[in-house]
Amino acid sequence: MKRRRPEIVGDEMQKVISTIIATRLKDPRVPFMTSVTGVKMSSDLSHATVFISVYGDDKTKKDAMDALEHAKGFIRYEAVQEIKLRIAPELHFKLDNTLDEAARMDALISKTIAEDERRRAEREKREQGSENVSEDSSSEND
Repeated sequence: MKRRRPEIVGDEMQKVISTIIATRLKDPRVPFMTSVTGVKMSSDLSHATVFISVYGDDKTKKDAMDALEHAKGFIRYEAVQEIKLRIAPELHFKLDNTLDEAARMDALISKTIAEDERRRAEREKREQGSENVSEDSSSEND
């Protein structure tokens, strides 16, 4: 399958922006556990939506996104210097909540499994109790 130019440039932008954030950005509001999960380029390569994953609470995430918005010009300049694009794409940072959603779904699945196990155990207990009652009544009839 042949890849289109925006996808190729997006993959390269992801690598470069990730390196810039990790090594050159000196803002303390951006935690160590911040990563670029993807970059989606517009078809004309003039806009780049950068998906960011931040490990931490809501305040940490908000602070990190504010810091990235503040450093947008620096990140844009550094990225274009490395990739050598004719047009410097406008960067749009979006918080990627995929990991949070995955953790929430995992918790829901675990809760559902535990509930199913509890119900199965209760059902088996009831069935054993009804078998004992029917055995007792049949032995009384003898």
